[in-house]
Amino acid sequence: MLRLFSRVLISAHTHRNLESGAVHRCICSATSLPASACPGFAEKPTMEPKLYRPPPEVRGMTSLDKEAFTQTITVPALRVPTGVLNKVVKSLRKATIQRPGMPRVVQDTEESDDFRLVLLDPHRVSSISSFSEAEAEALRSFSVAEELHSYELQLTYDNLKSEEVLEAVLPQGQDVTSGFSRVGHIAHMNLRDHQLPFKNLIGQVIMDKNPGVTCVVNKTNIIDSTYRNFKMEVLAGEENMVAKVKENGVTYEFDFSRVYWNPRLSTEHQRVVQLVKRGDTVFDVFAGVGPFAIPAARSGANVLANDLNPESYRWLQHNCKLNKVDSKVRTFNLDGREFIQGPVKQELPVLLKAKTNVHVVMNLPALALEFLDAFRGLLHKEPPCDDSLPTVHCYGFSKDDDPDTDVVKRASRSLGLPLENRCSVHFVRNVAPNKDMMCVRFTLPKEVLFNSNHEQTESSEEPAPKRQKCEETTDST
Repeated sequence: MLRLFSRVLISAHTHRNLESGAVHRCICSATSLPASACPGFAEKPTMEPKLYRPPPEVRGMTSLDKEAFTQTITVPALRVPTGVLNKVVKSLRKATIQRPGMPRVVQDTEESDDFRLVLLDPHRVSSISSFSEAEAEALRSFSVAEELHSYELQLTYDNLKSEEVLEAVLPQGQDVTSGFSRVGHIAHMNLRDHQLPFKNLIGQVIMDKNPGVTCVVNKTNIIDSTYRNFKMEVLAGEENMVAKVKENGVTYEFDFSRVYWNPRLSTEHQRVVQLVKRGDTVFDVFAGVGPFAIPAARSGANVLANDLNPESYRWLQHNCKLNKVDSKVRTFNLDGREFIQGPVKQELPVLLKAKTNVHVVMNLPALALEFLDAFRGLLHKEPPCDDSLPTVHCYGFSKDDDPDTDVVKRASRSLGLPLENRCSVHFVRNVAPNKDMMCVRFTLPKEVLFNSNHEQTESSEEPAPKRQKCEETTDST
């Protein structure tokens, strides 16, 4: 990013009466470069190579002053007959200037209606010889004069990308992030300690540069509630935390500050739901607001969905109604272990007898592997065959060098039975440096489900919340 930003056009103040598009037609007429600068297609570069520089006065800024980023710059331009303008722009699409809010075509400063100026990227074009063979041939075929002109325009805050603004403001040599998760109208960031003094400016920049974002929040570092939702602070915009999102064709609504939602799990939700067939039964132990349960119900499965968090439970019910699957989803507000040893235990015998395909989804990666012991000796009468035994999809985090082996060992330990060669492991995503999210998929062994030697754990409560660092954000704007 440092290399990228060293090439960005910005610096001094200008007056406030700019046009929003940033083309300043009054400062200077477009003048042809000296003839010696453009003798032909083989001329050396003539434009100044480093036009994009941050004005020094913005460094360390904590309260956003948009005017401080305004600067007059000079870019190369071609004088093009209006009759072939569209064809030329199309032929030079890789060479024209590409800045947010900045036009590529401007009025000819000689005020001729027969010509327009096509603005070029000074880092792509510094002389006529900078054009590729195809571009040069196109210019000749359209009778465009082989002559570059210089054009002065104003680059403003509106023409900068978010990472360019932040690179100019934050102390040199420190990491700059413009990455965030988008949840409806909310941009959700995980700022590092050195970025916190600039948090409100960062929030304002993210909101300015991303249409539709009206609230920017920062996740604090610790999960400290029973329901494991992160505390957040609003950095910019409105304090409306009720988001509406669409994932894989399904609409969800929820209070983002009180439930768990991760937009990076969309592919995983879809992957598992595609394994579910019409007529199957799904037990969603940690259902959240329904990203597994609702799509599964829409695909024709019967679903029992549970979540301990009363807010998640409420929004789960709301989303079932919103997507018209409330008749196919039974919802529960129980501890995960209570759900397994209650509704799951009650429903399984009939399902196994009917040879119905059963899926158990356990998506609480910080703790789900520890809940597998709830299946020990859950039932007493074995089914007529193994084909109808439940398929478990259990998620876990791992910091081990061999995360596949690590999660299988932990699952085996919780079940009290080795799962090696009896399961598959799917890599879901990297959530932080040296921390992976994995999914262990296996058929629940009858030796576990019906083994009377295993005593069920007496605890009906989820383990105490762990002090877990928040996941690192790696997305870019």
